[in-house]
This record gives sequence, structure tokens and C-alpha cells, in this order.
Amino acid sequence: MQIKENSSILIPVDFSKQSLVAIRQTFGLARFMHSKIILMHADPNSNTDHQAELEQLAASTKMESGLEVDFINLQGDVYEHTDKKAEEMGSGLIVVGLDTQVRFRNFLGGNAVSKFIDHAPCPIITIRSSDNRNDCKNILIAIDLSPESREKVGPVIQLARYYQAAVKVVSVFPPNDEKYENELLPYVNQVKRFIKESGIPCSNKSIPSNHLPEAIVEYAHNNECDLIVQMNKKDGLFGVSPSHRVVEMSKIPVMSINPSKKVSVRTGIH
Repeated sequence: MQIKENSSILIPVDFSKQSLVAIRQTFGLARFMHSKIILMHADPNSNTDHQAELEQLAASTKMESGLEVDFINLQGDVYEHTDKKAEEMGSGLIVVGLDTQVRFRNFLGGNAVSKFIDHAPCPIITIRSSDNRNDCKNILIAIDLSPESREKVGPVIQLARYYQAAVKVVSVFPPNDEKYENELLPYVNQVKRFIKESGIPCSNKSIPSNHLPEAIVEYAHNNECDLIVQMNKKDGLFGVSPSHRVVEMSKIPVMSINPSKKVSVRTGIH
């Protein structure tokens, strides 16, 4: 699996500080991917409100970045439109700035943000911090024994080549599950070897913990990581929606990738 180049990067915008941060942090990736930036705004009541503001934002983004920039103005909920538009346009990536108040659980068990991430047709980068991270020196990838886990290795190598970044492989396992640990560690070493053979500097770390999201985010924050790449999972060994929890907690941008309908084994990792 690879992130699709020569396509578009879709950025939902609401003119908040966080969405403007997301736009600027997309410039480098758009250049690497040879992609057009599409700014998408949606208003519950009208597809013409904020038209002038959206046109001005697209023009200033084009001038600042030197990239091709277009915009879409729609009526409705922006999160409900995002996946549909990304699929229609064949977007290679969605980048969204999330306000720190956004949470993924409510009394109904979900919300528009979690649903749009779960059904995205391409990888999504969520950005919560206002820190400038146009550069990327270290990429974190968490590996487990699920069949989907290997799918993120290709995009991680692709991103590492773009940025000339190193990759940090993290494996989290329950402290008292020796069987799982013994099965996991050889696989992690195989992933590390595969990444290094691709010409990417790579290290690995094993973390005994019953709290997968917390362990991943803590390690990323304490080890100068600039991006977390994860498979989006609705459930798993460590509880419900651990991937959503990572997005909730992380001040570092997170790329979430939905598993393909048919897991490919042609990665060189078995």
C-alpha cells in the first residue's frame, strides 16, 4: 500500500486557528506528493456563506505555498461531506485540524468525527497542536500481530523517504502475556530489518503495558517523534477504539489508515 501521489489533498476548513495550522503543515507533503490542495468548507445552512472568505483563503494559500489550490463550499456537516468528496475526487490524503475539545465518545458511542475517520477512503492526518511541524525527522509506527498491521509499513517508508526521516518501531504488549510477547518480538525485528533494507534508519522499542494508546503517545512525546502512523481499528486487544484514543491524546500529528478490504501480503513481511 502506498499514499497516492499526483492527486489531491483535501483539507476541511472552518477558519479556526487549528484549521489554518493544518493547511500550512500540508505544504511540504503536497510538494512531495505533487498534489493539489483542496480547501473544503461546509455550513449547516448555506453553500454560499463565507464564500468571499474561502476565496481569499485559497488565494493566500496559493501565494504562500506556490502550490495549486482550489476550494469547495458546501451546505451541511463538514465531516459528513469529507469522505464522500475525497472518494469522488480520488484524493490521496485528508488533513484535518482538530480542536482540542473534540472527543470521540458520547452517550451514543460515537460522533461525526469518529465516523468520518472510520470510513475515510484514504489516509487521514489529524493535527491538534499549533506547533509548526513542516519538517519530520522521526516517524513512529506501532506494530502488533494483526494482519492489518503490516499495511502501514509501505506508507511509513514512503513518508520517511520524502522527509529523509528515521523510523521508530514500537511494540506494546500486556506485561503478563509471555506468549504474545514471544510471538510479537520476532515480527517486530522482521519489520525493522525490512525498513532498514529499504535504506531507512530504524530502531525498535518494546513496551510492556496494558494501556496501548497511552504507551504509544507517551513514547512519541518523549522521543522527539514528529508523526505517528497507525492503522485505524474499531476494537482490539486493548479495548474499544484504541486508534481513536491515540488521536484524542496526541499533540503530535497522527496519520490513521483504514485497513484495505483485502489485506495484501506482498510487502516482503510475512
